[in-house]
Amino acid sequence: MAALGAGAKLWRIGDAVCALTPGGGYAEYARVHETNALPLPAGFTYTEAAALPETFFTVWHNVFERGALKAGETLLVHGGSSGIGTTAIQLASAFGAYVIATAGSDEKCAACLRLGADRAINYRNEDFVEAVKDATGGKGADVILDMVGGEYVGRNYSAAAVDGRIVQIATQGGAVASADFSKLMVKRLTHTGSTLRPRTTEFKGQIAAALEAQVWPLLAARRVAPVMDMIFPLKEAWRAHERMEEGEHIGKIVLDVG
Repeated sequence: MAALGAGAKLWRIGDAVCALTPGGGYAEYARVHETNALPLPAGFTYTEAAALPETFFTVWHNVFERGALKAGETLLVHGGSSGIGTTAIQLASAFGAYVIATAGSDEKCAACLRLGADRAINYRNEDFVEAVKDATGGKGADVILDMVGGEYVGRNYSAAAVDGRIVQIATQGGAVASADFSKLMVKRLTHTGSTLRPRTTEFKGQIAAALEAQVWPLLAARRVAPVMDMIFPLKEAWRAHERMEEGEHIGKIVLDVG
Protein backbone atom coordinates (compact mmCIF):
# COMPACT_ATOMS: atom_id res chain seq x y z
CA MET A 1 0.00 0.00 0.00
CA ALA A 2 1.79 3.15 -1.24
CA ALA A 3 -0.79 5.85 -0.49
CA LEU A 4 -4.22 6.38 1.04
CA GLY A 5 -7.07 8.53 -0.19
CA ALA A 6 -9.03 10.94 1.97
CA GLY A 7 -11.28 9.02 4.33
CA ALA A 8 -9.64 5.63 3.80
CA LYS A 9 -9.33 3.88 7.16
CA LEU A 10 -9.11 0.11 6.59
CA TRP A 11 -5.39 0.08 5.71
CA ARG A 12 -2.15 1.79 6.55
CA ILE A 13 0.65 2.83 4.20
CA GLY A 14 3.04 -0.10 3.91
CA ASP A 15 0.39 -2.81 4.35
CA ALA A 16 0.88 -5.75 1.99
CA VAL A 17 -2.31 -6.16 -0.02
CA CYS A 18 -3.70 -7.54 -3.27
CA ALA A 19 -6.84 -6.13 -4.84
CA LEU A 20 -9.46 -6.47 -7.52
CA THR A 21 -8.85 -3.54 -9.85
CA PRO A 22 -11.62 -1.97 -11.95
CA GLY A 23 -9.14 -1.85 -14.85
CA GLY A 24 -5.69 -0.48 -15.52
CA GLY A 25 -3.89 -3.38 -13.89
CA TYR A 26 -0.95 -3.23 -16.32
CA ALA A 27 0.82 -0.61 -14.22
CA GLU A 28 3.30 -0.09 -11.40
CA TYR A 29 0.54 1.59 -9.38
CA ALA A 30 -3.22 1.04 -9.46
CA ARG A 31 -5.98 2.85 -7.58
CA VAL A 32 -8.59 0.65 -5.89
CA HIS A 33 -11.29 1.12 -3.30
CA GLU A 34 -10.16 0.03 0.16
CA THR A 35 -12.97 -2.53 0.45
CA ASN A 36 -11.80 -4.29 -2.71
CA ALA A 37 -8.35 -4.99 -1.24
CA LEU A 38 -7.32 -8.03 0.78
CA PRO A 39 -4.22 -8.78 2.84
CA LEU A 40 -1.52 -10.96 1.34
CA PRO A 41 -2.13 -14.46 2.71
CA ALA A 42 0.57 -15.56 5.14
CA GLY A 43 3.68 -16.74 3.33
CA PHE A 44 2.60 -15.50 -0.11
CA THR A 45 4.82 -13.48 -2.41
CA TYR A 46 3.46 -10.42 -4.19
CA THR A 47 3.64 -12.32 -7.48
CA GLU A 48 1.54 -15.16 -6.10
CA ALA A 49 -0.92 -12.70 -4.60
CA ALA A 50 -1.30 -10.95 -7.96
CA ALA A 51 -2.80 -14.20 -9.29
CA LEU A 52 -5.54 -14.27 -6.63
CA PRO A 53 -8.18 -11.51 -6.88
CA GLU A 54 -9.61 -11.83 -10.40
CA THR A 55 -10.00 -15.60 -10.30
CA PHE A 56 -10.98 -15.99 -6.65
CA PHE A 57 -13.59 -13.21 -6.76
CA THR A 58 -15.02 -14.75 -9.94
CA VAL A 59 -15.10 -18.33 -8.69
CA TRP A 60 -16.48 -17.50 -5.25
CA HIS A 61 -19.36 -15.44 -6.59
CA ASN A 62 -20.29 -17.72 -9.47
CA VAL A 63 -19.73 -21.19 -8.02
CA PHE A 64 -20.63 -20.66 -4.37
CA GLU A 65 -23.01 -17.70 -4.42
CA ARG A 66 -24.85 -17.89 -7.76
CA GLY A 67 -24.33 -21.64 -8.21
CA ALA A 68 -24.88 -22.38 -4.50
CA LEU A 69 -22.50 -25.36 -4.57
CA LYS A 70 -22.67 -27.44 -1.40
CA ALA A 71 -20.56 -30.19 0.09
CA GLY A 72 -21.44 -33.54 -1.44
CA GLU A 73 -22.65 -32.05 -4.73
CA THR A 74 -20.97 -32.44 -8.10
CA LEU A 75 -19.33 -29.51 -9.91
CA LEU A 76 -18.49 -29.66 -13.60
CA VAL A 77 -15.80 -27.12 -14.53
CA HIS A 78 -15.20 -26.39 -18.19
CA GLY A 79 -11.71 -25.17 -18.97
CA GLY A 80 -10.32 -26.85 -15.88
CA SER A 81 -6.70 -25.94 -16.61
CA SER A 82 -7.37 -22.20 -16.95
CA GLY A 83 -6.82 -19.70 -14.15
CA ILE A 84 -10.53 -19.80 -13.34
CA GLY A 85 -10.67 -23.57 -13.70
CA THR A 86 -7.69 -24.36 -11.48
CA THR A 87 -9.14 -22.10 -8.80
CA ALA A 88 -12.63 -23.64 -9.07
CA ILE A 89 -11.25 -27.17 -8.81
CA GLN A 90 -9.28 -26.41 -5.67
CA LEU A 91 -12.00 -24.47 -3.88
CA ALA A 92 -14.78 -26.90 -4.72
CA SER A 93 -12.66 -29.82 -3.58
CA ALA A 94 -11.68 -28.00 -0.38
CA PHE A 95 -15.34 -27.40 0.42
CA GLY A 96 -16.28 -31.04 -0.07
CA ALA A 97 -17.67 -31.22 -3.62
CA TYR A 98 -17.05 -33.95 -6.18
CA VAL A 99 -15.27 -32.21 -9.06
CA ILE A 100 -15.27 -33.05 -12.76
CA ALA A 101 -13.16 -30.94 -15.11
CA THR A 102 -12.85 -30.71 -18.87
CA ALA A 103 -9.60 -29.77 -20.61
CA GLY A 104 -8.08 -29.97 -24.08
CA SER A 105 -5.13 -32.34 -23.60
CA ASP A 106 -4.05 -35.29 -21.51
CA GLU A 107 -1.40 -33.09 -19.87
CA LYS A 108 -4.01 -30.53 -18.84
CA CYS A 109 -6.32 -33.29 -17.57
CA ALA A 110 -3.47 -34.65 -15.45
CA ALA A 111 -2.95 -31.18 -13.99
CA CYS A 112 -6.65 -31.00 -13.07
CA LEU A 113 -6.42 -34.34 -11.26
CA ARG A 114 -3.34 -33.20 -9.32
CA LEU A 115 -5.27 -30.13 -8.17
CA GLY A 116 -8.07 -32.22 -6.72
CA ALA A 117 -10.46 -33.02 -9.56
CA ASP A 118 -12.04 -36.45 -9.14
CA ARG A 119 -12.49 -36.92 -12.88
CA ALA A 120 -10.87 -35.13 -15.82
CA ILE A 121 -12.30 -35.29 -19.35
CA ASN A 122 -10.28 -34.58 -22.48
CA TYR A 123 -13.02 -32.96 -24.55
CA ARG A 124 -11.09 -33.57 -27.77
CA ASN A 125 -11.60 -37.33 -27.62
CA GLU A 126 -14.40 -37.86 -25.09
CA ASP A 127 -18.03 -36.71 -24.92
CA PHE A 128 -18.27 -34.79 -21.66
CA VAL A 129 -22.02 -35.38 -21.37
CA GLU A 130 -21.63 -39.16 -21.34
CA ALA A 131 -18.52 -38.93 -19.15
CA VAL A 132 -20.36 -36.83 -16.55
CA LYS A 133 -23.29 -39.22 -16.49
CA ASP A 134 -20.91 -42.16 -16.11
CA ALA A 135 -19.01 -40.48 -13.27
CA THR A 136 -22.20 -39.62 -11.39
CA GLY A 137 -24.11 -42.85 -11.88
CA GLY A 138 -26.45 -41.17 -14.36
CA LYS A 139 -27.36 -38.29 -12.02
CA GLY A 140 -25.44 -35.47 -13.72
CA ALA A 141 -23.71 -32.38 -12.36
CA ASP A 142 -25.40 -30.23 -9.73
CA VAL A 143 -23.45 -27.12 -10.75
CA ILE A 144 -21.77 -26.38 -14.09
CA LEU A 145 -19.32 -23.51 -14.49
CA ASP A 146 -19.15 -22.68 -18.18
CA MET A 147 -16.98 -20.20 -20.07
CA VAL A 148 -17.63 -21.73 -23.50
CA GLY A 149 -21.27 -21.10 -24.40
CA GLY A 150 -22.23 -21.85 -28.01
CA GLU A 151 -23.02 -25.50 -28.57
CA TYR A 152 -22.05 -26.28 -24.96
CA VAL A 153 -25.33 -24.73 -23.76
CA GLY A 154 -27.51 -27.60 -24.94
CA ARG A 155 -24.94 -30.18 -23.88
CA ASN A 156 -24.79 -28.64 -20.42
CA TYR A 157 -28.54 -29.09 -20.11
CA SER A 158 -28.03 -32.77 -20.89
CA ALA A 159 -25.14 -33.10 -18.42
CA ALA A 160 -26.92 -31.30 -15.56
CA ALA A 161 -28.69 -33.06 -12.73
CA VAL A 162 -32.31 -32.41 -11.80
CA ASP A 163 -32.44 -28.98 -10.11
CA GLY A 164 -28.98 -28.30 -11.51
CA ARG A 165 -27.49 -24.81 -11.75
CA ILE A 166 -25.52 -23.68 -14.80
CA VAL A 167 -23.47 -20.52 -14.40
CA GLN A 168 -22.25 -18.76 -17.54
CA ILE A 169 -19.15 -16.57 -17.14
CA ALA A 170 -17.99 -16.27 -20.76
CA THR A 171 -18.98 -17.27 -24.30
CA GLN A 172 -15.67 -18.24 -25.90
CA GLY A 173 -17.47 -20.72 -28.14
CA GLY A 174 -20.15 -18.24 -29.24
CA ALA A 175 -22.76 -16.00 -27.67
CA VAL A 176 -25.67 -17.54 -29.62
CA ALA A 177 -26.88 -21.08 -29.02
CA SER A 178 -29.62 -23.53 -29.94
CA ALA A 179 -30.83 -25.72 -27.08
CA ASP A 180 -33.67 -28.04 -26.12
CA PHE A 181 -35.44 -25.90 -23.53
CA SER A 182 -37.73 -28.76 -22.57
CA LYS A 183 -34.75 -30.09 -20.57
CA LEU A 184 -34.62 -26.77 -18.72
CA MET A 185 -38.23 -27.31 -17.66
CA VAL A 186 -38.24 -31.04 -17.04
CA LYS A 187 -35.05 -30.92 -14.96
CA ARG A 188 -36.01 -27.64 -13.26
CA LEU A 189 -32.65 -26.18 -14.24
CA THR A 190 -31.40 -22.71 -13.43
CA HIS A 191 -29.22 -21.11 -16.12
CA THR A 192 -27.71 -17.90 -14.83
CA GLY A 193 -24.60 -15.84 -15.50
CA SER A 194 -22.67 -12.78 -14.54
CA THR A 195 -19.82 -10.43 -15.37
CA LEU A 196 -17.81 -8.98 -12.53
CA ARG A 197 -16.37 -5.74 -13.87
CA PRO A 198 -19.59 -3.66 -14.08
CA ARG A 199 -20.74 -4.58 -10.57
CA THR A 200 -20.61 -1.91 -7.89
CA THR A 201 -17.69 -1.29 -5.58
CA GLU A 202 -19.95 -2.20 -2.65
CA PHE A 203 -20.85 -5.53 -4.23
CA LYS A 204 -17.20 -6.39 -4.85
CA GLY A 205 -16.45 -5.41 -1.27
CA GLN A 206 -18.99 -7.98 -0.07
CA ILE A 207 -17.21 -10.68 -2.07
CA ALA A 208 -13.87 -9.55 -0.63
CA ALA A 209 -15.25 -9.90 2.89
CA ALA A 210 -16.55 -13.38 2.17
CA LEU A 211 -13.21 -14.42 0.69
CA GLU A 212 -11.26 -13.14 3.68
CA ALA A 213 -13.51 -15.08 6.04
CA GLN A 214 -13.95 -18.30 4.06
CA VAL A 215 -10.99 -18.67 1.68
CA TRP A 216 -8.02 -16.71 3.03
CA PRO A 217 -7.51 -19.25 5.87
CA LEU A 218 -7.27 -22.00 3.23
CA LEU A 219 -4.65 -19.98 1.35
CA ALA A 220 -2.65 -19.34 4.52
CA ALA A 221 -2.66 -23.09 5.20
CA ARG A 222 -1.71 -23.80 1.55
CA ARG A 223 -4.75 -26.00 1.16
CA VAL A 224 -5.37 -24.01 -2.01
CA ALA A 225 -2.94 -21.84 -3.98
CA PRO A 226 -2.80 -20.06 -7.34
CA VAL A 227 -1.40 -22.18 -10.14
CA MET A 228 1.39 -20.17 -11.75
CA ASP A 229 2.08 -20.95 -15.40
CA MET A 230 4.70 -18.34 -16.30
CA ILE A 231 5.83 -14.96 -14.94
CA PHE A 232 6.92 -12.14 -17.26
CA PRO A 233 8.33 -8.71 -16.41
CA LEU A 234 5.88 -5.89 -17.04
CA LYS A 235 7.98 -4.54 -19.92
CA GLU A 236 7.50 -7.88 -21.69
CA ALA A 237 3.71 -7.99 -21.42
CA TRP A 238 3.62 -8.88 -25.12
CA ARG A 239 5.27 -12.20 -24.30
CA ALA A 240 2.53 -12.94 -21.78
CA HIS A 241 -0.07 -12.31 -24.49
CA GLU A 242 1.77 -14.66 -26.84
CA ARG A 243 1.77 -17.34 -24.17
CA MET A 244 -1.96 -16.85 -23.70
CA GLU A 245 -2.64 -17.07 -27.44
CA GLU A 246 -0.68 -20.33 -27.69
CA GLY A 247 -3.31 -21.94 -25.49
CA GLU A 248 -0.84 -24.27 -23.77
CA HIS A 249 -0.75 -22.55 -20.40
CA ILE A 250 -1.98 -24.18 -17.21
CA GLY A 251 -3.12 -21.71 -14.56
CA LYS A 252 -2.27 -18.03 -14.39
CA ILE A 253 0.14 -15.97 -16.51
CA VAL A 254 1.45 -13.16 -14.32
CA LEU A 255 3.20 -9.85 -14.93
CA ASP A 256 5.88 -8.85 -12.40
CA VAL A 257 6.34 -5.11 -11.86
CA GLY A 258 9.28 -5.57 -9.46
